[in-house]
Amino acid sequence: MLIHPQIDPVALQLGPLAVHWYGLTYLAAFGLFYLLGTLRLKHPPYAGLAQWQRQDVEDILFLGVLGVVLGGRIGYCLFYQPAYYVTHPLEILAVWQGGMSFHGGLLGVMLSMVWFARSRHRPFFQVMDFVAPCVPTGLAAGRIGNFINGELWGRAADPTLPWAMVFRGAGDVPRHPSQLYQFLLEGLLLFALLWLFARKDRKVGQVSGMFLLGYGVMRFTAEFFREPDAHLGLLSMGLSMGQWLCVPMVAAGLLMLIGGRYGEFRRS
Repeated sequence: MLIHPQIDPVALQLGPLAVHWYGLTYLAAFGLFYLLGTLRLKHPPYAGLAQWQRQDVEDILFLGVLGVVLGGRIGYCLFYQPAYYVTHPLEILAVWQGGMSFHGGLLGVMLSMVWFARSRHRPFFQVMDFVAPCVPTGLAAGRIGNFINGELWGRAADPTLPWAMVFRGAGDVPRHPSQLYQFLLEGLLLFALLWLFARKDRKVGQVSGMFLLGYGVMRFTAEFFREPDAHLGLLSMGLSMGQWLCVPMVAAGLLMLIGGRYGEFRRS
């Protein structure tokens, strides 16, 4: 049985300025996106499209950051604690107190990409197919941030499990380090699968569909080992909020893969 090392969340203190590890993981996520985006320009079909340039990667990254931050925060307030934030609306702006939702961030990114696609007169699904393979490494970085902070810990585990871990603030019960499970599943594994899938020329919409399907399945699986939010607990059918939010992702991903296979998204 292991004990969480209780790492100081502040990585660097420069006078009154505190640089947090979680902020550094966000910077790492954005840096990885830019690196992978420039490599993605060499993949089909983007390598054969003159209008796709490095400047597009920079613009997509800027809009994506806005979508992640705004969508992630608003999504958390709506999905996880709507009653509280209705009565405390000013605290919606208090992002430093924590509370971000991946599913809200995804919706925020999608809306920002709608704006990008329309402003550049490009098919929306073509833009999303470009973005999708560059996302999982950022998710992996975020889960490392969760682990460093000792937050979003897992459910109680068998004490004989070699990697079971006691998280300070979660009692003396050994738990699954679910942050690391998610780091491996929806971060590294999803990246490897999606990057290989996207290297070949696919029908428009299929790469995006594979991301939705892959993330939905892996997050749904990881949620069985993650402690549900205390104020929500398990919902209908014994599933967590995170799992229920993954259900439409999996359904949409399957539809997009099938639709792309038969050419329904070619002109989208």
